[in-house]
Parts: sequence; C-alpha cells; structure tokens
Amino acid sequence: MPQTSFPFLCFLFFSILLFLYLNQKALVLHSIWILLIMQLFSFPVMSAVSGLQGQIKGFDTNEVVMLSIVILIGLFSIQRFGTGKVGFTFAPALALWFFCLGSIGIYNILKYDTTVIRAFNPAYIYYFFKRNGIKAWSALGGCVLCITGAEAMFADLGHFSVISIQVAFTCVVFPCLLLAYMGQAAYLITYPSSAGRIFYDSVPDGFFWPVLVIATFAAMIASQAMISATFSCVKQSMALGCFPRVKIVHTSRKFMGQIYIPVINWFLMIMCIVVVASFRNTADIANAYGIAEVGVMMVSTTLVTLVMLLIWQTNLFLALCFPLVFGSVELLYLSAVLTKIKEGGWLPLAFAACFLCVMYIWNYGSVLKYRSEVSKKMSTDIMLELGSTLGTVRTPGIGLLYNELVQGTPSSFGQFLLSLPAIHSVIVFVCIKYVPVPVVPQEERFLFRRVCPKDYHMFRCIARYGYKDVRKEDHHAFEQLLIESLEKFLRREAQELALESSIAELDLDSISVRSRDNGIVSVADEAGELHIPLMHDQRTDGGESSTFEASTSLILPSSIMSSAEEDPSLEYELSALREAIESGFTYLLARGDVRARKESWFLKKLVINYFYAFLRRNCRAGAANMSVPHMNILRAGMTYMV
Repeated sequence: MPQTSFPFLCFLFFSILLFLYLNQKALVLHSIWILLIMQLFSFPVMSAVSGLQGQIKGFDTNEVVMLSIVILIGLFSIQRFGTGKVGFTFAPALALWFFCLGSIGIYNILKYDTTVIRAFNPAYIYYFFKRNGIKAWSALGGCVLCITGAEAMFADLGHFSVISIQVAFTCVVFPCLLLAYMGQAAYLITYPSSAGRIFYDSVPDGFFWPVLVIATFAAMIASQAMISATFSCVKQSMALGCFPRVKIVHTSRKFMGQIYIPVINWFLMIMCIVVVASFRNTADIANAYGIAEVGVMMVSTTLVTLVMLLIWQTNLFLALCFPLVFGSVELLYLSAVLTKIKEGGWLPLAFAACFLCVMYIWNYGSVLKYRSEVSKKMSTDIMLELGSTLGTVRTPGIGLLYNELVQGTPSSFGQFLLSLPAIHSVIVFVCIKYVPVPVVPQEERFLFRRVCPKDYHMFRCIARYGYKDVRKEDHHAFEQLLIESLEKFLRREAQELALESSIAELDLDSISVRSRDNGIVSVADEAGELHIPLMHDQRTDGGESSTFEASTSLILPSSIMSSAEEDPSLEYELSALREAIESGFTYLLARGDVRARKESWFLKKLVINYFYAFLRRNCRAGAANMSVPHMNILRAGMTYMV
C-alpha cells in the first residue's frame, strides 16, 4: 500500500471522529437492541487480551478465548453490587488510558515519521481513491472500527450531563485518539508488516505490560458502561410499555439511576460467552461491530429527523438538510461494511431481528389488551341501576383495583362483583401512568376523581411516576400517601361545593337587596323620612367602600372553610374512610388471559395465543413490582378476546 494511504487513513479517522462529535444528538437515541448487540460482541475485552498472543510463547487462540471468558464472567458477577463501587475507579483508569494513548502517539510520530501530519491535507483523499479504486471504498469499513467504543460515553447520558460529555470528548478523547492513530500510521510507514498487531507493536519497549493492564481495565470499563446503559434503556422501555416486565434492583439509596436487572445481566453474560467461544477471533467480531455501529448512526439520523419535523417543528428545508448531509456519509460507510455480512456481520442483524420481534409482540399485545378493556368498560347506567350497594354487601375495608383506564369503570370490577359475595366499603380504581419528567413530587403523585354519587364511595386515582422515581416502594408508605391525598381531595371537594353554594346565595341576596332598596327609596320619597345617611356616606366614600369589599372578600374564604368543615356529609365520609382504614387494604388484581378471536388471521392467533401469552406468563407480575404482600391480594380471572 502506498505511503500516502497511511496519512489518508489518519485523516479519515479524524473525519469520522469529527462526524461522531457533530452527530452526538443522534447518538442519544440508541435503541435498546443496538445496545444489547454491541455488548454481546465482547470486542473490547477480547481485543485487549489478544495482545498476549505475540508476547507469551504458547499463548494461542484457545488461551485468549478462555481468559476473555473468565474476565467477562467476573465483570458480570460484580454487577449485583452496583455501579457505584465499580465506577469509583472509572475516572482515574480512563484518564491514565487516554494519557497512554496520547503519549505513545506523540512518541511514534517524533521517532518514526513526523510527516504524518500531512494527513490533514484533504488532497490525499483524491490520491487515495485514484490509486486504489474499489479497494479504497472497501477500506472505509475499517475506518468505522476506529470509533467503536466512543459511543459508550453517549450511552451514559443517564449518569452524566451532555456538557460534561462534550467537554470530555473534545478535550480528552478526541485529541488522544487522533494522536494514537497518527502515531500508529507513522509506525506502519516504517514497519508495514505490523498491521495485524499495530497497537501493541507500536508500544515502546519496556511499557508493554503496564499498557496491557491499563488496556484491559479500559476494556472492562467500556463494557461496564454498556451494561449500565443497557439496564437504563430496559427500564425506560418497560416504562413505555415496549418491553416485558423484569425485576429491577436499585443498588443505591442516593442515586436512583444506578440499577441492576438480574435477568438481563445473566442473559448478556451467556450471550457474550457464546459469541467469544463461537467466533474465537477479533476479526469477525470487528466486522459485526462495524455493522452495528453504522446501523446505530442510520437509525439515529432517521429518528432525529422525525423529532426535528414533529416535535421541534424545524423549518422543512433545514430538517431535510440534516439527513442529506449526515445520511449520505452514513450510507457511504454502510455500503462498505455490508460487504462483511458473511464474515460475522450477520450477527447484529440476527440479534436485532430477535429483540425487535420481542418488543413489537409485547407492545402489540398490550395495545390490543388495552383497547379491549376500553371497549368493555362498565357504563354509568349499569352502576346506577345496581345502587350504592353494588348489588351485593358492602363490608368495611378499602379495595384498590389496579387497571389501565383513566376514566370509566373497568370490566374487571364487574368480574369481582360476580365472583365475590361482598365488596369493600371504599373502592379506589388505581391507574399508574409514567410521565416524561425525572421525579414527580409526593404531593403531586395522585390525582383523584369521584366515580358515581357520594354514597357509592368509589374513586378514580391516577398515580403518576417519573422515569427516575422508585416504583417498587413500601406498600405501607404507598397506602399512607394515598389516604392522605384522598382526604385532601374530599376536603377540597367540600370547599368547592361550599364556595359554589355561597356564590349562589350571594347572587340571590344581591338580587333581593336591590329590590328592597328600590322599595325603601320609593317609600322614603313618599313619606319624607326613613333616610339612612350612614349608608349614604358609605356609598359615597370610595375608600370606605373598597375597605368594606376587601373585608368581605377576606371573610368569605374562612366562612366557606368553616362551613365545609362542618358539612355533615364530609364528616360522615371521613368517618367511613377511617373505619375502612382500620379494616385494612385489599389489592384487587385481574389475571387476564389474552386470546385472539376465532375469526382472526392465523398470524395474529400465533402471535397473541402463543408468543404474547408466553411473554406474559414469564414476565414479572404486577404485584411483584408493587411490593404487595400476598396475603392482601385478591385475584379474578378474565379472558380478553382481541
């Protein structure tokens, strides 16, 4: 390969890194399956360990595979202790790693060939493609591998701010990587045969072992970052209803973003071991890594374009310029890496298809189930016909019926009425919703609304949670907060009713006063007496009038509040609520079986009756996520025909 190709490759590395920096908003939108796939390749760990092959005699591929598997098992085993303790060493280890990269790069540039800085001349792009033709286009796939791993920083946006990542990338990561690649290019100009082990061969004599240890730690940190990002994305997908429910363990009392998902952790570990044992070399894994990398960029650019058009409402011309500029570059690199599909590139596409199917089936079945609940909800007329006793016996206690409806009476409540000989004196329909804010304050957690007349003692409650709120809270704390919010709602409702009645009475009094004043004036004019000079003075004095009106407005709320507190219906309802609290809480949960209708297509029956049913049976139950004691749960079986 001509010497000018090395400066050109270095320039390509520079352009790709710059492109990655400019495309950082797109990298925020990593999809969950891409994160999982990129972790499965175990490329950082295996590439770091492979440096021992040329250093230790007899250390062959089998030894590299075994040592990589041991490191991966250890890495995944410590996840249950939380990322806080593991992440304590992140900053110094990565700082030392980038310092080594930059220092080695400067050393190689000064020792072997300082003319490598000519790579900044874009004319070499033309020379390179002119001399190599189709081989130059194929070499673009190798350039993509030079930026793999840098996306892990953007995957940690849940733990760091955007500005901190931008500063770290601009001032540390980008310059050090650029110096490292320029130094390797200078070394290759002198020793072209070292292309297979360029990184470790370019390390100065006497520094191999320290650099190997630092590289191994850096590889583990990169894998750790992707594992943490995978946990965060799984949690977000669950909140959006796009992933089956799994167990989430919060490993930190101080930082809510530090979580651990056992099922995902062990699944990733098994898949990493399978991939390493199957591929047994970094070349095929690198090919798969490159396709996944460009796939992330293509998907992210498409999603950012949609966000610009639909959410940001950017000018149409500017919004279309974004995919035109970035998308053309990405398509060029994608066309180069797609030639490696048979050489390991099929792996990310296979895993992407599997995870996409799981997420689509779960979301599809959940949407159909919700639509079935909406269509079969009980009407208000039926509830009124049953009366306040609901056609059965009302026993003391509070029943919390969980459902997904924000209005109306769910059909599962009718199933409980048919199955139980008695129903609780207070019924609360609880609907959990996730809102796009980090944390919802406790005083704004619940929104209440009355269902049916007062004597029914039935309420609608919407529990709102942010994406950083701890959902699995103690059920006693949840019940206490719910009751306090319900009492506030009842008192506020009584005050509003008292205010409405007071305003109506004031309107009636003003009408009667005006009519009475007209009568008094006419009588006074006729009799020549019954004049009221005091009232006349108050009417003519503007200051006194304003004072009187202000005092009246100040007295009105307190009188309304006192009348609301003395409302016998409020006192009766509060006493009934306290009596129900003493009898305890019962969680009414419907165990729904979702089945496709008989007239449905065969594919729909296959998806709903088998695949979606399998996911529902094996995912985490709602009661487990709510941390509800099993002794307080009542279940009723239902079948949803979708």
